[in-house]
Amino acid sequence: MRAVSAFISILLLWLIAGSASYAVLDAHQGFAYQDSTLFSRAVEETRRTIDAEILKPIDVPVPQDAGGGYTHEQHKRNYKSIYDAGRLYAVTGEEKYADYAKRLLFAYADLYPTLGEHPKKKEQTPGRLFWQSLNESVWLVVSIQGYDAIKSALSTEERERIETGVLRPVAYFLSEGAPETFNKIHNHGTWATAAVGMTGYVLDDASLVEKALYGLDLSGQGGFMRQLDELFSPTGYYSEGPYYQRYALMPFVLFAAAIEANQPERKIFEHRDGILKKAIYSTIQLSYGDFFFPINDALKDKGLNTMELMHASSIAFDLTGDKSLLPIAGKQSALPLTEAGLKVALAMEAGAADPFDYKSMLHMDGTAGRDGALAVLRTGTGDDHQALVIKNTAQGMGHGHFDKLGWLYYDAGHEVILDYGAARFLNVEAKNGGHYLPENRSWAKQTVAHNTLVVDETSHFGGKTNIGEQYQPEQLLFLAGGQVQLSAAHMEGAYEDVSFTRLMATITDDALDFPIVLDVLKTSAGNAHQYDLPLHYSGHLTNTSIELESNSSGLRPLGDKNGYQHLWLKARGPIGDAPASVTWIKDKRFYTYTTLAPEGSELLFTQLGANDPNFNLRPENAVITRTTSASGAVFASVLEPHGIYNPALEFTLNSRSQIAGLKRVSENGADLVLVETVQGKTWAAAISWNADPDAEHSIQLAGQTVRWHGFADIRELNSDHFGGGNDE
Repeated sequence: MRAVSAFISILLLWLIAGSASYAVLDAHQGFAYQDSTLFSRAVEETRRTIDAEILKPIDVPVPQDAGGGYTHEQHKRNYKSIYDAGRLYAVTGEEKYADYAKRLLFAYADLYPTLGEHPKKKEQTPGRLFWQSLNESVWLVVSIQGYDAIKSALSTEERERIETGVLRPVAYFLSEGAPETFNKIHNHGTWATAAVGMTGYVLDDASLVEKALYGLDLSGQGGFMRQLDELFSPTGYYSEGPYYQRYALMPFVLFAAAIEANQPERKIFEHRDGILKKAIYSTIQLSYGDFFFPINDALKDKGLNTMELMHASSIAFDLTGDKSLLPIAGKQSALPLTEAGLKVALAMEAGAADPFDYKSMLHMDGTAGRDGALAVLRTGTGDDHQALVIKNTAQGMGHGHFDKLGWLYYDAGHEVILDYGAARFLNVEAKNGGHYLPENRSWAKQTVAHNTLVVDETSHFGGKTNIGEQYQPEQLLFLAGGQVQLSAAHMEGAYEDVSFTRLMATITDDALDFPIVLDVLKTSAGNAHQYDLPLHYSGHLTNTSIELESNSSGLRPLGDKNGYQHLWLKARGPIGDAPASVTWIKDKRFYTYTTLAPEGSELLFTQLGANDPNFNLRPENAVITRTTSASGAVFASVLEPHGIYNPALEFTLNSRSQIAGLKRVSENGADLVLVETVQGKTWAAAISWNADPDAEHSIQLAGQTVRWHGFADIRELNSDHFGGGNDE
């Protein structure tokens, strides 16, 4: 009844409004864009492009190609041209731009009714203009804005031809014609509801808007509002990860802007405590060096200069006036030709920009924020700062990878500890037609492709998404700011017999060149298992502390399935009683990974590329710590950035690690991990593995009692906090 009442209310609003014209975005003509050099430049750049297109024959081909093929790319160029020509008409009032957009839309009005299912339909819901209906949704989201901008320049007959020939048919196809996508709580559903809802506003059709907002049956079980409620956590994190958060942000923000313009009484940007504003800020925070953290099915070259952030940052600045958003808008290759874009340009030219504050943050996952989290620990400032990214999130639906409690690390502008991201060449037809490559499933999603625990050479949840969706990590502890920052999480259900807990921390000490990363992982099991702990690193190996047996004249894969079949085993060596270390160089900095593993462990040195006949995989390197244990095991390691390598001036400083020792003391189920520096300092991580914050714990160390409360504490060993004098 609530949905029906809502529909009746909105229908009454439409009847009261009569023949009023609703605008998706402000489309009035001829605002004073000349007041801004930046905006004028954007107008002229767009003008040059569209003026060149106007001279060409209209090209609206019959669809025949998959993503990346000619017809696919031409339809993409066309919807951009419809939008750009419409915005040029709105800004300049020059009729040639309205006429060009009209001619393109006329061609689509003639073509669309003749189309059936796309001949190269994708495995998801197929489209007509494109291989999947998702692209059709994007076409309508973009094209409806162009049509809205020129509608006032068209006759009644011209509007009728466009609306009945293509706009309404596409809206119907995306809604009633594809209910399984339209009602889906997923980025494909977001694009579809945004397309239909924005079309409803432009065509003054209340029923389209209501279906877009509340689902086809108006029950609220589907639709845009349900997506707002379920796809974002309370902190604005999107369940599929940063790459898809960026992609979904555009329909979310554009449809919300349309709702705000037409029905401000809905207060859409205040919904769920301003969840869309939080999502915009969260998207920016989920990046380093302008590129998004590449977790799940992510392509690594997507960053803050994308079209989605162009619109989101300008709309967010218009809403909030937050000057720290201006540097983000300034990263864009273009400005949107809207009044929000003009406001951004004027503010940037006035020198109003403040630096954006990239923070250490816990990005909670799940509708209620209880399905784990993405923990980001940042140290330092500016372009040279460090970022430790710890993936304690939920599965992330079909685009999720099997990498619970995995991590990435960035330093000096580089990704140093790697996540592979997606195995895909988007829109490169020669590479599997632009689809995900087979190696996306056989390698990129598998657990060994990530920096986390692998048990018995099998992936988490057996590599099954439907099982992974049932289990989430438990975020136990998060501490940000100060000399020590840390995150801890626990995982049950990834393996039938094995659970594991991981603490990761950054420690800043003036005696060290840069902050270090401490990693302690503990497994619990009822039976004996083989444990692998991969570390995928970027750089050129310089030295190791152990003797290696190298496979220099013949290579073989490390295994035969679950991703292991893609790893060449290049060398191996026993760890022994002392910690083992591996050092590599990346750009002008050295990195040493020091690891303390159970007795009988070894290091395996691998390179990606085995069983890859089509050269689809990047030849990346990894070092894997392997051990076999009758029950549980504890792995402790330190990643240390250090030194300088300057090939231009031919000097090297501090190429050797400044970590003198790594030790572990265990007592009553608790662990004390000691990190000793060459300067004589000792940092101690006291870990109870007990999440109760009030529980008291202690460990005896050389006649001294080390005491702490809660799950963990990390301090200098001789600080006032630790210790308590000698035992009596």
